[in-house]
Amino acid sequence: MDYRHKRRLTFFTIGLIFLLSGIEYAVILPTIWRYLQTLNAAPYFLGLSLSAFSFSGLLTGPLFGHWSDRTLSTKKIILFANVFEIVGNFMYFMGYSKWLLLCSRLVAGIGTGAGSSIFGFLTRNTAPEDRSTVFAAVMACRQAGLLIGPAFNIFLRLCNFQIGPFTVNKYTSPGLFMCLLWILLQFVVLFMYWDFTPQDDGHQRNGVVQEEVEQEEEENEESKPLVGPNELTGSYGTVTSVQSRASSMANGDVTHVSPPPSPPPEGVSSSPFKNFSASREFLREEVVVLLAAQFITLFNQTALETMVTPLTQKFFNFGELENSIMYCICGIEVIAGFLFVRWLSKHVAERVVLAIGLILCNISCVWCLIFLANPQGGFAWQLAEFIIGVFLQVLGLPFVAVAQVSLFSKITSQKTQGFSQGIRRSVGGLATILGPLWAGGLTSDLYVMMGLMMGLLALLTIMMVVSYERLVEPVTVDSPTGTESED
Repeated sequence: MDYRHKRRLTFFTIGLIFLLSGIEYAVILPTIWRYLQTLNAAPYFLGLSLSAFSFSGLLTGPLFGHWSDRTLSTKKIILFANVFEIVGNFMYFMGYSKWLLLCSRLVAGIGTGAGSSIFGFLTRNTAPEDRSTVFAAVMACRQAGLLIGPAFNIFLRLCNFQIGPFTVNKYTSPGLFMCLLWILLQFVVLFMYWDFTPQDDGHQRNGVVQEEVEQEEEENEESKPLVGPNELTGSYGTVTSVQSRASSMANGDVTHVSPPPSPPPEGVSSSPFKNFSASREFLREEVVVLLAAQFITLFNQTALETMVTPLTQKFFNFGELENSIMYCICGIEVIAGFLFVRWLSKHVAERVVLAIGLILCNISCVWCLIFLANPQGGFAWQLAEFIIGVFLQVLGLPFVAVAQVSLFSKITSQKTQGFSQGIRRSVGGLATILGPLWAGGLTSDLYVMMGLMMGLLALLTIMMVVSYERLVEPVTVDSPTGTESED
C-alpha cells in the first residue's frame, strides 16, 4: 500500500475518532441527570460527573502528548486510550450506584487524553499553510457527532430488556452503545491507521524524482555527449542538484557530491525535550494569548450550554423534543461554520480569523447580556431574542477554535507538539470544569453570570489587540544548530 493511500485512511480514522467523541457527548449528556436520579444521587452529582470526565482528560492530555513526542508513535497511544473509553462506558452501563457512575466518567475521560497526541501527529504531518483546513475538518467531525448523536437516542430510549444480570433501558443503553462503538474503533485503528512521518513523504517524492531522472537518461542516452559541458553542472543550485548528483555518480566522482540532509537514526536522535524549558515555551506573550483564548471561549461556551436548558424551560416551556431540535440546528450551523472557516483560512491569516471570531463572540455576549438576562416583551419577541443570541454565539465558535489551535501549533516547538497540545487541551479541560460550575450556581442571576463572561471576553480582546503583531508563525522554528542565522 502506497503512502498516499495510508495517509488518507489514517486521516479518515482520526476523523472517526473525533466523530465518536461527539456522539458520546450527545448520547450521554441528555440522559445522565435522570440516570443519576434513579440512583438517588444528589443534584451536585451531575456537576461532579460532568467535571470528572473533563478532569481526567485534563491530567492525561500532557502525559499522552509527552509519550507521543518521545516515541513519535501515536497508534499505540490511541489503542491504549480507547481501552479506558471501553471500560468507562461499560461501567456506565452497569450503573449499580451513583459512585460507580461517577467513576465511569472519570475512567472514560482518561481516553480523551489521546487527543493531544493526535493534534501533535497532525501538526508534524501537515504543512503550515494546510494546517487550518485540516484542523477545521477534524473539529467539524466532532460537531457532526454532536449533530447525529441525538438521533441515536431515538432508538436507545426504546430499549427495555435484560443481558444476564444487567438491565438495558433508556438510561443504561447509551453506555453499552458507546462501549460497542469504541470496540469497533479499536479494529479500525489496528487496520487503517499508520504512524507515518514527514520523511516518508520525502522518500516517496525522492523516489518519484529519481525514477523520472533515470527514465529521462535512458531516453536521451544515445543523444547525450560523453562529456557534458562544465557550465551545466551545478549552475542553477538546487534545480539541477538531482541531475548533477546522478551524473557525478555515473562517472565515479562521488567525493565532491554532498548528500542531502537526512534525519538522524532513531537510536541516536536526541530527545525532543533536550534543552526544553516550559517557562520559555509557554510564558511567551503570544502563547499566553492563545491559551487565554482557549480557556475563555470554552468557559463561556460551557457556561451558556449549562444555562440554555433551564432558560428555555423557564421562559418557553421547552421539553426534550424542542431542546433536541434546537441542538440539531445549532450543530448544522457549527458544521457550516467550520466549512466556511476552512475555506476562509486559505485566503487570510489565522490572526484575522481569530479577530473575526472574537468580534462575533463580543457581539453575542453583549446581546445576551441586554436581551436574555431579563427578557422583555411577548413570547414571540422573547423567542426571537433568544434565537438571535444563540445564533451569534454558535457562529463565532468555529472562527476562534480553528484559529487558536492552528496558530498554537505554529508558534510552539514542533518537536514537543504532543506535550504542548496536551497543555492546551488541559487549559480547555479546566474551562469545561469551571464553566458549568459557574453557570449552574447563577441560573437565577444571569446579570452576574453573563457579566463575568463579558469581562473575560473584553480582557481577551484587549490582549489580542496588544499582541496582534506577534500572532504569526516564526520565520525559523526548531533550527537544528545555532549556526544558521540570517544577517
